[in-house]
Parts: sequence; structure tokens; C-alpha cells
Amino acid sequence: MTSRRAGELARRAWRIAAVPVGLAALLGACQSRGVTPTATTALRDTADQVMVGMSTRNYEQGMLRNFIDADTAHFFQIRQTADFRGLTMRFFDAQGNEKSTLTAQRGLYNSINNSLDARGNVILRSNDGSVLRTEHLIYDQALNTIKSDTAFVFDSPTEHLTGQGFTSDISIRNVRVVQPRGQQRGRGIDLERP
Repeated sequence: MTSRRAGELARRAWRIAAVPVGLAALLGACQSRGVTPTATTALRDTADQVMVGMSTRNYEQGMLRNFIDADTAHFFQIRQTADFRGLTMRFFDAQGNEKSTLTAQRGLYNSINNSLDARGNVILRSNDGSVLRTEHLIYDQALNTIKSDTAFVFDSPTEHLTGQGFTSDISIRNVRVVQPRGQQRGRGIDLERP
């Protein structure tokens, strides 16, 4: 065999031997799993339906009880709740007269018991000019009442009232206050201590 032919055979043998070594290296690199998570994260409950610019009316025994407007509404069918953002809710009495309007950054409406849990810069304005401000307010449609367990400020043409919680009708006329403080400028409202 000539030295030229022997050199060519040696190079071919080297290439043939190098291919399995290179493949093994590549396959080994593909087996790397990278960073493995140490914990799993549960997915948030996703809404069954999302509405933008939503409006609805709620009736009870044929009578209009409230009218809801929201910038965005997320509906959850299994929980039977609606999560409203940019909420405005108008309340009506048994005769269908509008009594007050509530605005809040957010509201969670439960359609099982027809209650609303409003949070974030909650403002309730009654038709007589009274204004109630709080960070948290709960509306109970069955009792047609509102209540809060957080600090609030109430102003009307005749009084200024603060407290650590309250229960009231939707007109803000029959109020029960926790730790009341305030001033009355005329006839005003009657304060009851729980």
C-alpha cells in the first residue's frame, strides 16, 4: 500500500470514529432539562364570560330593585358571581322610585343571595343630597339594606357623621352606627347604638 493511500484510509477511519462521538455529545446536550420548577402554580379561575360596557336591571317579584352599569364585568358560572370593575349601581324602592346611587372601583355580585360587596372608593349618594363615603360596603337585596364594617363619612345638608361601621336602608335614613361621632344641624337623622 502506498503511503498516500494509507493516509487517506487513516483520515476516513478518523472521520468514521468522530461521527458517533459527535452524535453522543449532541444527544447528551439535548437530554439537559434546563431549569426545573420547584413548585407548581395553580391557574386563576378564569371567567366564563367577559363583558365590556355592561348594563343590567335586577327585578324581584316584578319590581325593579337596582340597575347596574360596569366598565367591565367578569361572570363566573360555577360560583354564580359577577366581578364588576368601574361599578355604578342605582337603587329603587318598592314603588320603583330611584333612592340612591352607588359608585365603586370594584364590586362582587352574588346572584345566589343577590348581594353586592363593593370595594374601593365607595360613594353612595341619596336623592336628598346625602353622601356616604367608605372603602367597603355590602348591599343585601333581600333586606334592601346596606352595611359596612369599615370607617365611613356621611354628609348631608343637616349633619356630618363618622363611625367605624353602620347598617342602613338604601335611602340612608334609618342608620345604626358603630362608634358614632358627628354633628347635627337641624332635624337630621336619629342615631341608634347597636
